[in-house]
Amino acid sequence: MTSLKTVFMGSPDFSVPVLAALIDAGHDIVCVYSQPPRPAGRGQKERPCPVHAYALEQGLEVRTPPSFKDPDAIAGFQALNADVAVVVAYGLILPKPVLDAPKRGCINVHASLLPRWRGAAPIHRAILAGDEISGVCIMQMDEGLDTGPVLICEETPVTSEITASELHDRLSRLGARLIIPALEGLSDGTLAAQPQPDQGVEYAHKLEKSEGALDWNLSATELERKVRAFNPWPGVWFEHGGEKIKILGAVVENSSLSGELPGTVLDDQLLIACGLGALRPTRLQRPGKQKLELGDFLRGFPLEKGIRLG
Repeated sequence: MTSLKTVFMGSPDFSVPVLAALIDAGHDIVCVYSQPPRPAGRGQKERPCPVHAYALEQGLEVRTPPSFKDPDAIAGFQALNADVAVVVAYGLILPKPVLDAPKRGCINVHASLLPRWRGAAPIHRAILAGDEISGVCIMQMDEGLDTGPVLICEETPVTSEITASELHDRLSRLGARLIIPALEGLSDGTLAAQPQPDQGVEYAHKLEKSEGALDWNLSATELERKVRAFNPWPGVWFEHGGEKIKILGAVVENSSLSGELPGTVLDDQLLIACGLGALRPTRLQRPGKQKLELGDFLRGFPLEKGIRLG
């Protein structure tokens, strides 16, 4: 295997296994780029992102420019004279001079089956849409939003129980496994990037915290997907008694609603009428309290049959 002079660009937990795989494979990581440290935790002290912290543990140089609008940031990147840049959930737009600087370009690890779910939140949007498969594509970057030609791709099933957190971890491991053969094929010319098809384009827009509010007029199936898709962030909730109560797990149940309005509690075990069908939460959490299974939650915070939830 040819060792490539590599720049790595990534920020969150999702990116770390890919960087680890590149190091283990013997690629020469000449520099790591990540998002700048930001205030976090109770003390709001500045904390490096996961990639930054891991790279420092490995003794790698880390750069954290706030953007690439500064000509000095671009010049510094170009001066690395890299063979390739590997980009995984970095979080900054790369201008053309940066994309063109590495000899073999910039390669992106993207957590969807392109062209479906281009954009910021492909894992969550796939679960919300009820997709039965997801996957990872390794693509050559261009100036568009996840529009570049694809080098290698692999599918994985999306089960009806999987949460965003679980799918995140699975796709992260898959990306780490695929990046090595992708770079080998790019280096020796055995992989030719294929343009993405024009059909099937979907955009995975960035998650907003406000999306976590449950609308009981939606179907129980849609709401159950939302519970899984927004786990752990931003979470989903309903309001009752002046509190925002989070639902951390739920199941769909078919129910004869007998004309009950959406949001109405149908029994003493918190079966909730929806626009179609009914939803039974299985795990809940009040603000500042522990996460509890349904029975334990109702013992301390009863929600009786007949009330209507906000």
